[in-house]
Amino acid sequence: MRKSLLVLLLAAAPALGEIQPEPLGVIQTLPETYPPHWVIAQDSAFFHMSDGKFIVLDADSDDAASRYKGMFNGAFIPQFYLPETKPEMYVIETFHSRGNRGERTDVLTIYDKTTLAPIDEVIIPAKRVAAIPTHYYLQLVDDERIALIYNFTPGTSVSVVDLESREFLGEVPIPGCALVYPMAGRAFASLCADGSMLAVQLDENGKLAAAARTEKFFGSERDPMMEKAAIIDGVAYFPTFLGNVFPVDLNGSTPGVQEPWSLVADVESGWRPGGIVLAQGDASGRLYVMMHPDGYDGSHKQPGTEIWVFDPKTKQRIDRIELRVPAITMGVTHDQNPLLLTTNVDLEVDVYSAADGEHLRTIGNFGQDTVFLFHSAR
Repeated sequence: MRKSLLVLLLAAAPALGEIQPEPLGVIQTLPETYPPHWVIAQDSAFFHMSDGKFIVLDADSDDAASRYKGMFNGAFIPQFYLPETKPEMYVIETFHSRGNRGERTDVLTIYDKTTLAPIDEVIIPAKRVAAIPTHYYLQLVDDERIALIYNFTPGTSVSVVDLESREFLGEVPIPGCALVYPMAGRAFASLCADGSMLAVQLDENGKLAAAARTEKFFGSERDPMMEKAAIIDGVAYFPTFLGNVFPVDLNGSTPGVQEPWSLVADVESGWRPGGIVLAQGDASGRLYVMMHPDGYDGSHKQPGTEIWVFDPKTKQRIDRIELRVPAITMGVTHDQNPLLLTTNVDLEVDVYSAADGEHLRTIGNFGQDTVFLFHSAR
């Protein structure tokens, strides 16, 4: 019986010559302009930092197979920028000649948006900051012709790269200040330890042309200001620990510090901003802030249970979105029907309608470790 069954199975199987190998070298491409609800989720790979990931996802899709559009690498807690005007992407990476030791090389890698393949790189000083990703370690200015990279050794400076010629132009010291906030033209601002903001103007060669500081407008004594601003129409909105917000206009040659206003003035006490990425803006100019109740001294990294939506012009809250699961980061797509995305405390991605707060889907099992940032197509 067993012998006859084996003969039958062998007879039914295709001949070895009929099984064709899969073709090699087949590369599918993505569009140069991504659909508005495609997002790039950054997997920081905390348990193997030399091998981070950026994953392109269709946040509209309920099908796990078609939702995943592609992936590309980023070495050692990379920093990322998705430009608006070019079919390429920029990643700051660090490599060592012996893998996890040896000579260090820092690079700005240029990736093609259609193939997700590296197409060029610029070697930069081996001093770029290596820390939990944020939007203000790498920024573009001058109509996205100049890349600015924040360095921390712990001395602070900014590396300047010409993206047209693909060359490193120089390093601008910013002693006592940190991070890169884009300003109009060939300029940027940084937050300073004395409570002021530094404005730096670059000349045509990417060298320091002028620098000036604002008056002190924030401090750590009573209500510290967070560095995690949302920039809307050139105005940076900086939340504070106690639920205020400082608007700073970055559209001019120097930062224009405006009067602070309260995010929590019309609610019961105890609500505060919190999270790792906690403030975002959308294409309509609305400000989204992740909030948690029962705040206390040191709760500024606490997961958020709600997203509050504000009209910055009227300084009024216009919506409260209750989260299905508390979240540590958030992002908003840049279109007229935006999606709100959060990394929840289960390290999955929740997708909501920003219009009415409806939970649409949860996306999981696509990264290896914590997803921290969402970069939306524009």
